[in-house]
Amino acid sequence: MTQHALQAARRLAPRLAARAAEHDRDGSFPSEDFRDLREAGLFGLMVPTALGGMGATFAEYAAVATELARGNGATALVFNMHASVTGALGAVTEELAEALGVPDEALAARDRLLAAAAQGAWYAVAMSERGAGARLSQLSTVYEPADGGWHLKGSKTFCSGAGHADGYLVAARSAADPSVVSQFLVPAGEGLTVEPTWDSLGMRATSSHDLHLDVTVPADRLLGGVEGLALVVAQLMPHWLVASYAAVYVGVARAAVDAAAEHLNARNLAGLPAVRSRLGRADAAVAAAQLVVAEAARRVDEAPGDAETNRWVWRAKLLAGTTAADVAASMLEAAGTSATRRGHPLERLYRDARCGSLHPATSDVCADWLGIAALGGDPDRDTTVPRW
Repeated sequence: MTQHALQAARRLAPRLAARAAEHDRDGSFPSEDFRDLREAGLFGLMVPTALGGMGATFAEYAAVATELARGNGATALVFNMHASVTGALGAVTEELAEALGVPDEALAARDRLLAAAAQGAWYAVAMSERGAGARLSQLSTVYEPADGGWHLKGSKTFCSGAGHADGYLVAARSAADPSVVSQFLVPAGEGLTVEPTWDSLGMRATSSHDLHLDVTVPADRLLGGVEGLALVVAQLMPHWLVASYAAVYVGVARAAVDAAAEHLNARNLAGLPAVRSRLGRADAAVAAAQLVVAEAARRVDEAPGDAETNRWVWRAKLLAGTTAADVAASMLEAAGTSATRRGHPLERLYRDARCGSLHPATSDVCADWLGIAALGGDPDRDTTVPRW
């Protein structure tokens, strides 16, 4: 089943690439790409087979994301958000649910959301806020009980797919106890307002606009059915919050190498030793980053939450982000000034690749986490600023 997903991603990548320049230029959302993803059944990639999905592992997700990103990194990045929601929901086993105190009715609600994804619904993530970034402990969006459900009020930024998704994973703090952070799956519709603010250097087609919420949702939209699980899940599943982007940026880096090779062959520049050496180093760097991402993903599947697994998760995010930026810059230099013109694939890929180090956790945060671990400390606690 998941081999079918990988084949579908490889088949779709050229279509995504053919549309990428237009959406990058206009800053428009690639709706056609998402129709293709829906028709291929990829919104059900991380949904368990019992609920109609493909039941992919994290490693299988990473392989699919890399292939999609070779077509259009922006499309793959938005897809990553949906996979993060469905992947995290699908990873809550009966044992974990019991340990977390998740009631049966919350599991039933979870299953309904996952089954909807398998049928073609897709979800965005509304976590980051101005002034707080993705740090859950610093959020200003609040929730409180209301009319048998929950009322949420606040504003989110960098919400990829804003105005296009069927639902949004929203993190908010309890109005009664600000130390309690919970997550809700808020359906698109009344009570949500999209403010078009996204006009960025790279990943311009993600529609990562601001999202304003003043909405009441049913009780079963509290994920897990228990307040305060958001920070717990962040500790248990850091791969979805930290390293799921990594596969996307490996794909962007590989696309930069491919685009440079095509450009250089077309311009009869492939005979220059300096050009060949740049491509050779880039090829090796991308292959190395891809191996690290694959190793991290393998460990996530085999030993999720393990200390060594988490070190590989942070390594993957750090190396993917820095490698993408370095490789794209080198490929642009190898291709020359003509490749810096607006509309050239390498110009777009250079800008997209530069965003990899900026996604949470940023490369500096990843390096700090790994440095504390290398010094024998506890990277989740030995820091003056909360990571989440």
